[in-house]
Amino acid sequence: MTMRTEQHRIPSIPDETLASAAPSAPKSPWAACASIMLGLTLSRVQAMVGTLAGIASVIGVAFSLVQFAHPANTGELVAIVQAADSRRSVSDAIIEVLTMQNAIVATLTPDSTGQATKELREGVYVVRVRHPRYAAEVRRIQVLPRQTVEIRATLRAAGATPDSAAARGSSSPIQRAVGGGVNAVRKVFRF
Repeated sequence: MTMRTEQHRIPSIPDETLASAAPSAPKSPWAACASIMLGLTLSRVQAMVGTLAGIASVIGVAFSLVQFAHPANTGELVAIVQAADSRRSVSDAIIEVLTMQNAIVATLTPDSTGQATKELREGVYVVRVRHPRYAAEVRRIQVLPRQTVEIRATLRAAGATPDSAAARGSSSPIQRAVGGGVNAVRKVFRF
């Protein structure tokens, strides 16, 4: 018994056929666009438009919800505390936010740059900045919805007299009035 094995023969491919199977030069952008456009059916275009409309709706809802996360009746207070003589920040000052009836709303401590931030409801507040080495400074502010109120508190040395260099240019109306009165008396009596 002899076994015969069959040999499989692979047909040879002519060189011309191999050359034609090589990748052709890249198509121009217009040719690529045209081939894509010809492959699109109306139902595919409708599906893409529907998908894009759905994505736009979801994005719109997300932006609407962001407004609810930040209440419409609040604003922001930014207080910056500096020393009058050196213009350096005073980071260990105490900033008190009070209602017009002197009820404390918040007590803030500035960071290393002398800045403190607090979100407040719309309304009128009194902001008092105090420090043991400086005279207290008091300001009245009005917080409007979705707006930032910035105050710059310049603390002056404690015990400064109204006509001293530390009190000149003070933001307190009482100190300005007393300093102006003292200066008027000095001019009249020429001393």
